[in-house]
Amino acid sequence: MLSVQNISFSYTSETTISSVDFVLEKVQNLAIIGESGCGKSTLLKLIYGLYDLDQGEIFWNENQVFGPKFHLVPGMSYMKYLAQDFDLMPFITVAENVGKYLSNFYPEEKKARVSELLEVVEMSEFANIKAKFLSGGQMQRVALAKVLALEPEVLLLDEPFSHIDNFRKNSLRRRIFSYLKSKNITCIIATHDVNDSLSFADEILVMKNGAIEAKGTPETIFQNPSSFYVASLFGDVSVVKMNGSTNFVYPHQFQVVQSSDFKVEVVQSYFKGSHFLVEGKFEDQVVFFESLKELFSGEVVFLEVK
Repeated sequence: MLSVQNISFSYTSETTISSVDFVLEKVQNLAIIGESGCGKSTLLKLIYGLYDLDQGEIFWNENQVFGPKFHLVPGMSYMKYLAQDFDLMPFITVAENVGKYLSNFYPEEKKARVSELLEVVEMSEFANIKAKFLSGGQMQRVALAKVLALEPEVLLLDEPFSHIDNFRKNSLRRRIFSYLKSKNITCIIATHDVNDSLSFADEILVMKNGAIEAKGTPETIFQNPSSFYVASLFGDVSVVKMNGSTNFVYPHQFQVVQSSDFKVEVVQSYFKGSHFLVEGKFEDQVVFFESLKELFSGEVVFLEVK
């Protein structure tokens, strides 16, 4: 398992990672989420061994992760880390980039392995194209194949689908995470995309200001957010104060009814394809709810929580 034991780290005098402590079982997918600057990328780099810890320890099984003070070439051999800059060589082909770290002693096996990985990331037709001619999304897919080539025990991904078109992203996510499970690869992904965390993660780690704000299964984190910050990471959320309690309610949790004590004046409707997202005003609170039909500014509707 991966054991991160009360680690802290700072680039300067200001602490970037503060007392982070968690355990991740083998072959699990962990999604690290949080606002920009919360420490997601730094945490991945610390787990990989790119920086020296100020405090605490990190272990993968019985192996302790050490930083540059202990390794001439930083990074742990049994891990692979995919940064947001892709690290591709522009003047060699896609296939050569993917097979860069594979042995040349077995050319047929290498060729088959490269072909398999390019199929996983849906880049087979670009095998003989030089990397410099690819789009950003295509480069990202090649970079994913490259870090999978040697089948690491732990894969660290920093926003791995951020440059990929939406129409391809869903299919690629399914293929990648299914492949990781089939190869028993433990994965940690830092992401802003709720589809990465809710659909494919076994656990979610929420970070704020370099510290852990919440940790749990996707269902637990989403359905029972511990704060407005946690809830807001999954989209629009309303803070509803009723009967002396504060509740965090997602738009889909409201329904329009004939009558209730929850009287809302419509501010604006936003078309979402299958429905409208409606911004409304309840007393001095802004609320968001879904409607199958467009509602217009000034209309009054009644809501209740499902």
